[in-house]
Amino acid sequence: MNKLYIYLLAISGLLYSCSSSELVENWKNPDIDTFEAQKVLVIGITPDESARKVFEKKLATELKKSGVNAIRSLDYFESSFTTSPKTEKEMMALESQLIENGFDAILLSKVLGVEDKVTVVKAYRNLDKTFDSFRDDYYENQDIYYDEDYYEEYQIFHAESSLYCICPDKEKELIWKGSIDITEPENIKKAVSDYVKVLVWALKGQQLLIIEEHTNEDIDI
Repeated sequence: MNKLYIYLLAISGLLYSCSSSELVENWKNPDIDTFEAQKVLVIGITPDESARKVFEKKLATELKKSGVNAIRSLDYFESSFTTSPKTEKEMMALESQLIENGFDAILLSKVLGVEDKVTVVKAYRNLDKTFDSFRDDYYENQDIYYDEDYYEEYQIFHAESSLYCICPDKEKELIWKGSIDITEPENIKKAVSDYVKVLVWALKGQQLLIIEEHTNEDIDI
């Protein structure tokens, strides 16, 4: 871990202290240094379609500003795609179709509700659901689309974003996973805006999708 990374990590705490979203944990594949993609599919899994539209649009727009070719799932999937659960066979077919259409990465985000901060901390210490592929992650969490009461009882949301490689000539694997707290879920626009800022910042800091060159002077900060 170099001085620049430590510096940025410290500064980030100040930047996001007034934000409704906070990066609380992130994991990066130790075999991956940097990762660029030719075409990224942005997927938000939530039963609230309006929130999904706002989120996917905001995230795709921010990624495009950084030169990433990001496509919303709402612009790619047929409108009927999320109206019924998909089988594992259908997910395999979808993954093959995405590769045929030039996609080599998927940025999948989902929201998991928790009641209070203590529960959140416990959840992070007992994370046992890490998916090696986009197909498995989507398949295991797609029921979120259909549960209208999924978030009703919660005050703090625990969200998770995962970046998957679906490159045809490489292992289809998990590149990065980040856990983000949302403390003001009732204000959708603010929550989405803050979440996207934290997510894009995290990806940029890990040299994933958004690659920035650092000079020697930067590293010596």
